[in-house]
Amino acid sequence: MTEQSPCFRSLAFREIPTPDYADVCLAVLPDGASTEPAEWAERLFSLESMPRWVAAAIGLRQALVPLIGIPKAPRDTFRVTDKSGEEALIFVRDKHLDFAAAVGVDPVGRLIRVTTAVVLKGWRGKLYFSVVRPVHPIVVYSMLKKATRSKPAPR
Repeated sequence: MTEQSPCFRSLAFREIPTPDYADVCLAVLPDGASTEPAEWAERLFSLESMPRWVAAAIGLRQALVPLIGIPKAPRDTFRVTDKSGEEALIFVRDKHLDFAAAVGVDPVGRLIRVTTAVVLKGWRGKLYFSVVRPVHPIVVYSMLKKATRSKPAPR
């Protein structure tokens, strides 16, 4: 039997090939919007363009995680770390988990895609992600909805 290549590829899975958690969220790219994935990654993950409730949840996270020995996330946590083809990657390695989010843009299908992969490390990562897991797709869809409804990034 020959080994098959994956039919779905993403920079997220290049960094984390066997995740403990993964999801993919899609939205329609607005007409006239940029098709540059790094621009979309920066836009999606900027506090200014996040829905207020998501920004508030991140603020709550910053306040609570030190209680279980997880450091606060630095301001530049969600910076683009790599770009290849139609995807821009945000990759964070921390003591409680590794997180990869690849933002892909399909200019032909007019879609924007966020692929997330996570590896949990120890009890802190498991505890932290037990709270995050149920809301993660809701958070990403909310971010996509707000980013694609606001004024499109220029081409």
